[in-house]
Amino acid sequence: MTEKQYSMKEAMIFSQRITQLSKALWKSIEKDWQQWIKPYDLNINEHHILWIAYHLNGASISDVAKFGVMHVSTAFNFSKKLEERGLLKFSKKENDKRNTYIQLTEAGEEILLKSMETYEPNKNAAFSGALPLRELYGKFPDIIEMMAIIRNIYGEDFMEIFERSFHNIESEFIEENGQLKKAKKTEQELA
Repeated sequence: MTEKQYSMKEAMIFSQRITQLSKALWKSIEKDWQQWIKPYDLNINEHHILWIAYHLNGASISDVAKFGVMHVSTAFNFSKKLEERGLLKFSKKENDKRNTYIQLTEAGEEILLKSMETYEPNKNAAFSGALPLRELYGKFPDIIEMMAIIRNIYGEDFMEIFERSFHNIESEFIEENGQLKKAKKTEQELA
């Protein structure tokens, strides 16, 4: 048995520090996220499901739950509401009848893309809070230690999807007049 390399006091201080910081950050993020998506008559879970469905392009409800950090029943119930609104469609795969899969409809993709176009950084407290660091160091914080903690909790596949969504934004979107817009595919890319 290996001897622990930390004191109980050190463990308590770290746990409470990350708890308090996470709660404070989440409260701010939650408020900003709700304000951002309010015009689209979506709640945070619904918007997050649309986001995951877009980036995973055919996600199972289990995938949505895992990458949305929500219970499977929450993922299913909110996905069902989105299906009723015509924003998602459910399907089963021929070789996998046990899992239910979701896919964005045209209307679902449209509402997600419209929400991205209307994102206003100056109305986002986390962004505004990090802006002085960007001005000082020339880039936003990588938050590499936080990512390492999340990787150790949720695993490598979680981080792979996490990074894929940012790669998709980087490669599939352009900035036009201060707004994000999905880049139009060239004929070569369509072929």
